[in-house]
Amino acid sequence: MPYFGSEETVKELKRALSNPNVQADRLRYKNYITKVIRYMTQGLDVSALFMDMVKASATVDIVQKKLVYLYMCTYASDKPDLALLAINTLRKDCADPNPMVRGLALRNMCNFRMPGITEYIEQPIVAGLRDKASYVRRVAVLGCAKMHSLQPNTEIDANLVNELYALLRDPDPVVVVNCLRALEEILKDEGGVVINKPITHHLLNRMKDLDSWAQSEVLTFLLRYRPRSDDELFDILSILDGFLQSAQAHVAVATLRLFLHLAAAHPAVQADALLRTSAPLLATCGAASRELRFAGLCHVQQVMRSQPGLFGTHYKRFFCGYSEPSYIKFCKMAILVELVNDENVALVLEELRSYCTDVSPELAQAAIAAIGRIARTYSEKCLDILTGLLALKQEHITSAVIQTFRDLVWFCPQSTASVCQTVEACVDSPQDSEGKQALLWLLGEHGELISSAPYVLEGYIDGLKTELSSSVKMELLTASVKMFLCRPAETQDMLGRLLHYCIEEESDMCVRDRALLYYRLLQHGVEETRKVVTGPKSDPSMSVLTGRQQEPISEWASAFNTLGPLTGRDLSLQTVIMSAPDQPFSSTEEELLPGSTDRNISSPNGSQEELSLSLGPSLSHETFERMWLELDVLDRQTLGFPRPRTTPDTLQAALQMMKIQTLAFTPGDIQPWKTYLYTRGNGTLILAELLQGDPEVPDSEGSLVVSVKQQPANQHAIRGFVSILKSILQTLNADTL
Repeated sequence: MPYFGSEETVKELKRALSNPNVQADRLRYKNYITKVIRYMTQGLDVSALFMDMVKASATVDIVQKKLVYLYMCTYASDKPDLALLAINTLRKDCADPNPMVRGLALRNMCNFRMPGITEYIEQPIVAGLRDKASYVRRVAVLGCAKMHSLQPNTEIDANLVNELYALLRDPDPVVVVNCLRALEEILKDEGGVVINKPITHHLLNRMKDLDSWAQSEVLTFLLRYRPRSDDELFDILSILDGFLQSAQAHVAVATLRLFLHLAAAHPAVQADALLRTSAPLLATCGAASRELRFAGLCHVQQVMRSQPGLFGTHYKRFFCGYSEPSYIKFCKMAILVELVNDENVALVLEELRSYCTDVSPELAQAAIAAIGRIARTYSEKCLDILTGLLALKQEHITSAVIQTFRDLVWFCPQSTASVCQTVEACVDSPQDSEGKQALLWLLGEHGELISSAPYVLEGYIDGLKTELSSSVKMELLTASVKMFLCRPAETQDMLGRLLHYCIEEESDMCVRDRALLYYRLLQHGVEETRKVVTGPKSDPSMSVLTGRQQEPISEWASAFNTLGPLTGRDLSLQTVIMSAPDQPFSSTEEELLPGSTDRNISSPNGSQEELSLSLGPSLSHETFERMWLELDVLDRQTLGFPRPRTTPDTLQAALQMMKIQTLAFTPGDIQPWKTYLYTRGNGTLILAELLQGDPEVPDSEGSLVVSVKQQPANQHAIRGFVSILKSILQTLNADTL
């Protein structure tokens, strides 16, 4: 046998294929054809055998025909002149009595990529659309799309399109789905296939005849249809109901997306559909395929945006497996944080604690960050775990714990004393820039509570010449100035050395400019510097609401069962608006987000004008605090009754039902009790504070006092808002009696 890859190999094959004795022996002839295909797939150029292979297609052996057709499709573009001979052979096979031969010939003829091929394949395709064999019709329908892709700029044949629409009623279910695919490709410049009422009802009635992938595709096409009445809507939902719990995850998820789309005006139906699909979603989260498991976890996260308690009893299903990849573990930890409650917090924290010592630093730091998020609600339990992790003296663990402490102090000011005590007892300093910045922020913001803070800062100042991160240097400047303002005697000398170095020797212009800013501020006096550098401290009696606020299903339903959940981005207009929540709400003509429902309340004075409340884009805590400090109180009045003796979650749920958002609250055992609220109504943003026993308001002892601020001012909206708020609180008080 000649050396593989040489010209002698091709010559020997050519001699064998043209040998009458070999052609007479069918098995031997077929073996040589198989060798040609094997060499072709291995990269050897066997195009010189084209004519011999075309002759070999004249056989009744289906396997041999498949091999020869594969060869011809591969080299047709290289041998366009000889390919015309192959076209004639294939056209002859399209009239073969055997439907398998007809379909095979038509499929391969449509795969030829050569100029002018459409005039040869058009007539066989049209004949194939009317063939008695379903296999031939399947191939012919897809051939229509292939023929269009060969000449995309030509005018669409209306007769061909009409024939494809007629084939949607074909008895073979695969032909029906192939017609949808072909029409979508041919009509993509005109918006794709049109799904009207007759087509919709026909496809719904044929759903049980389709395989799982075809069902998923049909369900996606049905998203284009909008029922004309509620009766028709519920008839459609009744047909689809059985597919919500399909054993195939992609069918169940596609059905759920269609349910959410059709029942957009019926939130109760949407919630019931989510509940029924929870089992298939959970099954997907435990699938053997890692990719399918990741997709299931991402969709569970999306569902939890509107139904956070839907998977609460199944939290153990989201514990990480030892052999799972990191991207799945990150998803599971994010879900576990959302599922934490009073009953499972101990087990979840113990599980997360075991991840903190993982061999992967990224995973360990993510687990520590997850514990930090839980600490915003369960501070004491999490602080014990985080303090114990510092004893491990691992650089990446120490850095992550310090960063978690920084975030915890901001979200839960009441934990500041415990965090400062732990930081002071920590002997190891973080070595990475993020950890250094977090530690310096803590030292600067709460240096008066950490006795060793000036000496820790001095160590960083002494090693400033070896520090490479400009972010750390700027944080060091800010922390040193703040430390000087609260402990000047211990900090004055080191601050002078720091400013001198940063102004005279530092090459980074950002660091130098900040040092000059602080130097010139200090020239104007300590009090002026204090006004600029130190802002108002957070009230340690207040806790930020850290639980995820439930979102309307319509905000994410359009991105469900797409790549949106997997990439972490929503594919809807709402997400673009929600991504900038700090934009002021000032336009009275601005429309609500799509899908957000209003709460219309008649004016209490009997006028025909109504107050329309809406949650709209959420406000960040920083934006609320800034606006609260800037705006004046437009209305303050005593409600005449004490605060409801309910849990914060109950109060938040009752207010949110009436489109009033709760931002922060005081725990029940701390006095004075207060909470901050906001909502939007009639083109205005309303901010409010509820306070029990305001000393500035006479005769308010033991009663709730509401203070309202607004942008822009609208007295009618204020009166309506106070009336709604008073009704809610009175109802809650009556329920607790």
